[in-house]
Amino acid sequence: MLLSRMTWQQVDAHVKSGGGIVLPMGSTEQHGPMGMIGTDTICAQALAERAADICGAICAPPLAYTPAPFNMGFAGTMSLSADLFQAMARELLEGLQSQGFTRIYVVNGHGANLAPMRTAATGLTARVQIRSWWDFEPVNLLRRQWYGAWEGMHATPSEIAITQSLFHVLPTGDAADPPEQLSAEFIAAHAGDRHGPPQEHRAQFPDGRVGSHSALACPEHGDALIAAATQAIAEDMRGFFNLEG
Repeated sequence: MLLSRMTWQQVDAHVKSGGGIVLPMGSTEQHGPMGMIGTDTICAQALAERAADICGAICAPPLAYTPAPFNMGFAGTMSLSADLFQAMARELLEGLQSQGFTRIYVVNGHGANLAPMRTAATGLTARVQIRSWWDFEPVNLLRRQWYGAWEGMHATPSEIAITQSLFHVLPTGDAADPPEQLSAEFIAAHAGDRHGPPQEHRAQFPDGRVGSHSALACPEHGDALIAAATQAIAEDMRGFFNLEG
């Protein structure tokens, strides 16, 4: 059920029956030479909608404008400050809570969203579960099997593969050549999208990829990743919403 295609009476009946709501969040930022700018939002929305359908939950429109300041040196990136995103997320969560939703499940597709969303959810009476689509072992098993260290940190082949499955394959272009591989130390230090200022970030990663060999992606991988992630998220969502079966 898509919130945007429901009437308020239908939503009200869902709330009164104890139904839950799912909130996808992604970003609007560059994803390298062959990745769509909407990649993070596309992945989060597609998986959230599929899992919500399985669980009989409502899926809200995605949060697509989020913090991505490090990518502002690349054309097309649109970023909000972490403080503004946190304030917006807080008001949205409080609004859903005020309407009677007691359980809100967030499907994330962008690392920089996590800290502000967790802060925004603090202290609410409604329970909020925040999960990134890559949090689940069946998904990570496929990522390790196909890409290994070439999964990297940004414009990853796994997320590119999902967009290829859902839409189409963009020309490989500069992504045909593998980027410089990242050290374990770099990955640990920059987890959660802790990257430098825009011009510094672009100078360090001029084509937009951060250790990710995007050209390893293919639509068939995307099909399998969507299936694995949908099932894993739905199982987690079912437990969160206290659903039987």
